[in-house]
Amino acid sequence: MLDSVRVRLTLWYSLVLAFVLVLLAVFTYFLYWRSISQRTDTGLVELADAFVTTFHAELKDESGPDAVKNAAHVAMVEHRFRDTVIAIFGPAHDIVESSLELPRIGSAPERLTADLFSSNDLQSLVREAASRPSALGYVPGGRGGFRAFARQLPASGENFTLVVLQSLHPQHEMMADIRDTFLWAIPIALLLAGIGGYFLARKSLAPVAAMASQARHMGAENLHDRLEVANRRDELGQLAISFNQLLDRLEKSFDLQRRFVADASHELRTPVAILRGEAEVTLSKPDRPPAEYRETLAILRDESQRLAHIVEDLFTLTRADAGQYPLILRELYLDELASDVLHRARSLAISKNITLSSSIDPDLPLHADESLLRRMLLNLLDNAIKYTPEGGTVSLRCDKQDGSYVVSVTDTGSGIPSEIQPRIFERFFRADKTRSRSESDTGGAGLGLSIARWIAEAHHGRLELTRSDSSGSTFTAYLPVGPSTR
Repeated sequence: MLDSVRVRLTLWYSLVLAFVLVLLAVFTYFLYWRSISQRTDTGLVELADAFVTTFHAELKDESGPDAVKNAAHVAMVEHRFRDTVIAIFGPAHDIVESSLELPRIGSAPERLTADLFSSNDLQSLVREAASRPSALGYVPGGRGGFRAFARQLPASGENFTLVVLQSLHPQHEMMADIRDTFLWAIPIALLLAGIGGYFLARKSLAPVAAMASQARHMGAENLHDRLEVANRRDELGQLAISFNQLLDRLEKSFDLQRRFVADASHELRTPVAILRGEAEVTLSKPDRPPAEYRETLAILRDESQRLAHIVEDLFTLTRADAGQYPLILRELYLDELASDVLHRARSLAISKNITLSSSIDPDLPLHADESLLRRMLLNLLDNAIKYTPEGGTVSLRCDKQDGSYVVSVTDTGSGIPSEIQPRIFERFFRADKTRSRSESDTGGAGLGLSIARWIAEAHHGRLELTRSDSSGSTFTAYLPVGPSTR
């Protein structure tokens, strides 16, 4: 059960709420008890002051040896209250008069006797009041004890002590009612809050459950499906959007992988078919002139070289995708590398009667992988020469602009149509039908530009098609001047 997020949320919510309610109940209980206690003490002091006032007024009208007792009796009758006891002690701390001798008020079940005044606690309070103006204390007795107030009461030339006692039983009953109320109110509140919290958590997490159900039914065969987004502005909506974006990236990756496998199979099938066909034809006629065998072997060699080139390019891209192609960085000069690559490409240009031109700035130091940069430049020059008609021109420019080295290769071919320009860096993509090429050229596998772009990006640069129209195309590589590390 605790594996459910809804249950855990409900439990945590209930525990926190229980802690808050208990803390609030305890605080309220003691705050209320303190308030009642303060009101009781204040009421005792006010009652004692009122009694003293009445007592002195009555004492003026009395005379004789029982004047104090008679005045006290009248004052007690006038200030008699339920659950309250008034007593006057003489100088020897003996009882002179008390309200216990008066008729009871109402149907109070509690019956008190004079033994209350002989208790040690009350006697200690009387002695304490005799030594100072007043004293407050607790006196046990009755059903809940008494809160007692004692003060000096001078009369007829003697020092008497007035004691007013307030029963604490009503306070205890009230606090017990409050305590019982909390004891049943808090569990009911927690029960209702837990049920409400569970359904609230269930409703809040319903989109997550729906997303999980949809995600469980997703696979490679229906990767185009997307999660439903109920509210794009809340957190769950943002989660669904992020998951859908992940599915978009995965779908694109799957599509690229499928197309890559299909294109690789197609590219590999052609040289393999040629190799197999030539071998079968040669073996079908054992008596052949040596010239035919040499011709067959030459075809086998060319196709095997083409097959090896495709496999090498595929291996390079596979290692690059897996991040397992380490760069061998060293100090070099880009201008010297560009000049050397241009010299190596002259034989390709001469075979097609193409003119090579260059504009290379001197002194261009760079920290990079020389073999990979050489391969990138050769791929760009080879691609330009392939798609430039005879008598055309291919130019290489290398200089420094805005903190980057700029290497551009421009041809005078027929250009690339705008609708296929975004796809020219895709693997195995070739614009054979749109760009002129010689009939004798067997063409590559459509991996040269993909590898060239990866090399530029591996050096924290980029490769772009900056221009392509009827007058030709320009590919430009931007390489950072600073150190290049993966």
